[in-house]
Amino acid sequence: METIIPPPLPVLLPISGSLVGFPVRRVYCVGRNYAAHAIEMGHDPDREPPFFFQKNPDNLLAAGNTFPYPPLTTDVHHEVELVVVLKRGGSDIAVEDALDCVYGYAVGIDFTRRDLQAEAKKAGKPWAAAKAFEHSAPLSAIASAETIGHPVNGNIWLKVNGDLRQQGDLDQMIWKVPEIIAELSKLFTLAPGDVIMTGTPSGVGPVARGDEVTCGVDGVAALAVSVV
Repeated sequence: METIIPPPLPVLLPISGSLVGFPVRRVYCVGRNYAAHAIEMGHDPDREPPFFFQKNPDNLLAAGNTFPYPPLTTDVHHEVELVVVLKRGGSDIAVEDALDCVYGYAVGIDFTRRDLQAEAKKAGKPWAAAKAFEHSAPLSAIASAETIGHPVNGNIWLKVNGDLRQQGDLDQMIWKVPEIIAELSKLFTLAPGDVIMTGTPSGVGPVARGDEVTCGVDGVAALAVSVV
């Protein structure tokens, strides 16, 4: 069928060591998935059912691009995360089968308009304006699971202008990657091209124009982003 306007271009993420891209279908995010971060955000760190929110595929910012400070906010926070990308999906995926769905991993930043999020929480309103804005999710190139395996532990960190702000270990995640995929597939039908941001360790904080943000997950990837 012809379209009345030009269809949007697909969002493609780079794959480390490859000339082909990874096409994105949806972007899911896990909230409060590290106990220390749950505490710093004022919540009980006990294991509770995971909750999810979404960003849009075109919110992703490929490595090598700058992050433009967004409008209508004075308090943008960094949140470094392990990112999982899927090569297959389904519904009600068993935990023991979940890693078969994974193509690879990356490191990303969930930039958040914290002031808008706080207002939305207080009013019981959605977080979309705080989370799903343009360029709000810078991502590194994807490392395939065939190359690096499936990381279950490893240092996850973020620095601003060389100062260490966030540091944790993947084994501190309350819900591990296979469990995240299984739980998410109970709510949504997952599919190839889905991207999952798995939560952030403690130490989230503000960025300002002119800041240089570097982050990484050891053994997976590293990322550098300039705030402009």
